[in-house]
Amino acid sequence: MYSQSRILGLAWHMVNKKSYMVLPTPFVCFVLLLGLLMVAGCSTRQINIVDKDQPVTASKHMVATANSFASQAALEVLREGGSAIDAAITAQMVLTLVEPQSSGIGGGAFMMYYDADTGDIGAYDGRETAPASATATMFTGDGGEPMKFYEAVVGGLSVGVPGVLRMLEMVHDKYGKLPWQRLFQPAIDLAQNGFAVSERMSEMIAGDKYLKTFPQTEAYFFDDDGAALKSGSILKNPDLARTFEAIAQGGADALYQGDIAADIARTVQTADLNPAQMQVSDLAAYKAVLRNPVCMPYTEYLICGMPPPSSGGITTLQILGILQNFDVASLKPGSLMSVHLMAEAGRLAFADRNTYLADPDFFMPPPGMIDPDYLKLRASEISLKRAMGTSVPGMPGFGANNLWAPDAQEKGLSTTHLSIIDAQGNAVSMTSSIENKFGSRMMVRGFLLNNQLTDFSFVPERAGVPVANQVEPNKRPRSSMAPTLVFDMSGNVVLAVGSPGGSSIIGYVAKTLVATLDWDMNIQQAINLPHYLNKNGKTYLEAGTPFIRFKPALEKMGHEVNVRNLTSGLQAIMRKDTTLYGGVDKRREGVAVGD
Repeated sequence: MYSQSRILGLAWHMVNKKSYMVLPTPFVCFVLLLGLLMVAGCSTRQINIVDKDQPVTASKHMVATANSFASQAALEVLREGGSAIDAAITAQMVLTLVEPQSSGIGGGAFMMYYDADTGDIGAYDGRETAPASATATMFTGDGGEPMKFYEAVVGGLSVGVPGVLRMLEMVHDKYGKLPWQRLFQPAIDLAQNGFAVSERMSEMIAGDKYLKTFPQTEAYFFDDDGAALKSGSILKNPDLARTFEAIAQGGADALYQGDIAADIARTVQTADLNPAQMQVSDLAAYKAVLRNPVCMPYTEYLICGMPPPSSGGITTLQILGILQNFDVASLKPGSLMSVHLMAEAGRLAFADRNTYLADPDFFMPPPGMIDPDYLKLRASEISLKRAMGTSVPGMPGFGANNLWAPDAQEKGLSTTHLSIIDAQGNAVSMTSSIENKFGSRMMVRGFLLNNQLTDFSFVPERAGVPVANQVEPNKRPRSSMAPTLVFDMSGNVVLAVGSPGGSSIIGYVAKTLVATLDWDMNIQQAINLPHYLNKNGKTYLEAGTPFIRFKPALEKMGHEVNVRNLTSGLQAIMRKDTTLYGGVDKRREGVAVGD
């Protein structure tokens, strides 16, 4: 952390000179605490539900999560005087129970946290790590060919050392107000008494052919006749209640040491499918990391996101930085040109992402990836009339030293996001995940273990050149999670946003930022706006939306167009003056609540 006077100087230099904070040069959070707004509290305890294109409003504090149980529990924490991190912990524990297909204490997370008292912005890394036994060829066959995705996902081989709980404890130690134990009680009560299975959870259980691979998982998610749990059925999880009680009393050490850690290691080692060699020592050695955020001026705002090992921050900022070289604000949200420019910017950004971004402790990205001159040069490659086809990586700072390595798998049915702003102005934007839906499909003491190691490249090199995101012991796999905070030029948080969705997260978040900051849409309208994106290949249009009418025109321009479901889970809070506006994604089950 830097002194506030230096942060002020850097912030104004960025605004006046339009310079960018870039990796790997050390950089700091943007802070301008010039009279942070202290909003008046509203006495109502009414829970507002999103209606059509209108966001939920509040004047004191607000929560937006992917599930009503989590949102309500987090709101009660805020009403008791808890901070944004207190509410986030409660929400994540409840989500572990009620949205197990997406996230939980068996997985990892990235969090952007803004502290209104000091003006600090922290980028907290709770990403899983590979065990010490991991090897570069663990996802290849005897002949060196990569495994098929689901051959690798199910079982012990894909499980990384969980990180979310250690990260949450790290932030709570610094910014928490309520006792750690209090934050687990809603999840404990729900686990003991039961909750109603949601329609989405029921559909995902029924649609997954791997959940019956392991007896413990099958017994939890299916009834005695072998049928998937129906929507509305009451599900209890006493094992998870006991796990939460242990963690509430013993802190994160209760998971990373002792009996729970031993059970995790044993489950991975003795898996009926793809057993692996995770050890108790791997869990004991895990550390969450406080990193510097990546920040970039955009029009009259400053946008801050996660640095590597997430690619979400840099790639989102690259897309926006490229778009700044065009008059995007003059375009209509539903225009052909807006889709074309977003797709072309996505091609360029993903070419760089796939080449340069990985765990910075193993592969440092080049400097200048979000430098304005570099992005202006990249923008010059875009034609307003023709699609460029597959892009090659640029040369930010120095020449490319790695061949393009495209993602092998479309993912995104898992993962969750939550946004919280408390009464003091502290803000959380957190994306958490167990990677694929239901992760590795293995349960330990009531929670699912992740399959995050399949986010590594399955092959260690291409054409003799090492891949940046290859598997290595104790390394964190590259992510696309993009929790984001946006600030105005007075230093006030004006937007907290993020989404699940695999590598499509980047496109979902970029679209929402353009819609709010350039097109002045309210946050619910921005989330509802149909998705369109490109990850350096096909241009995707969201099925069932008016945007599919662009398919013929885009194809005429040279785009290979794919119309498909793009199931984001955007949860966001926007602040204007003294009012908070909550937006949730109707593509999932999000709920925003506030006072």
